[in-house]
Amino acid sequence: MIYLDAGTTYSKIIADGELLEKSYLMGVHGQKYYYILPSSLVKARSIAADRSCGHMALASENEIIALAQGARRNENILQDEHATVLDLGSRDAKWIKFRGGKFHDMDWNTSCASSTGATVEMLLKFYNTQAEELSFEKEKFAVTCGIFGMEKIMDSISSGITPAVAISKFVHGIAYNAWNFCKKPDKIYLSGGFCENKCLVDSLRNYCEVVLLGRFVLCEGLMPEPCGANHA
Repeated sequence: MIYLDAGTTYSKIIADGELLEKSYLMGVHGQKYYYILPSSLVKARSIAADRSCGHMALASENEIIALAQGARRNENILQDEHATVLDLGSRDAKWIKFRGGKFHDMDWNTSCASSTGATVEMLLKFYNTQAEELSFEKEKFAVTCGIFGMEKIMDSISSGITPAVAISKFVHGIAYNAWNFCKKPDKIYLSGGFCENKCLVDSLRNYCEVVLLGRFVLCEGLMPEPCGANHA
């Protein structure tokens, strides 16, 4: 079986057995092989998934359902009386709230790129800056609109601020938006590529506790639940 979360930029794959080169391998858990690769390669290599979700998937399952089912595999979330799970991806942001391990509320923002990773990736490429150069800045840019946020970055760089500092302030604004989008919880279980962005994580921790779930939550949500699991 092959489970695919086909994001706009990168795809996450969980396969029952070895599937791709070791350069794409993120880990092995039992008989499950975890891979991350550019989404363009999924089509180029004609990888046929048994179940899939994401913008680049041909036959896509509902991403909110995949997120919920993947999150429910985490015992800490099931035991948390008030758990908020946030998935920040390249193209959208979505969250789910659990109360006592049961679904309580959700929201999904697909209309504004200011709260997603694609904008940050484009800025890093444009200013020839590495994500590792970003760090938490106390000041944040108000990024209610991605276009206005980029205007602030350009104005700041023109005034002498380095691209890394300007983009870090933008990322802080994304973190603040994400926290507000989730209705300002005391703790967020973070899913998606931003788990690997230290600047975003540190900025989000300025507002709440953050628990990192990694990039495979949606992919794991496509898999059948283990025998004997009962989360009703």
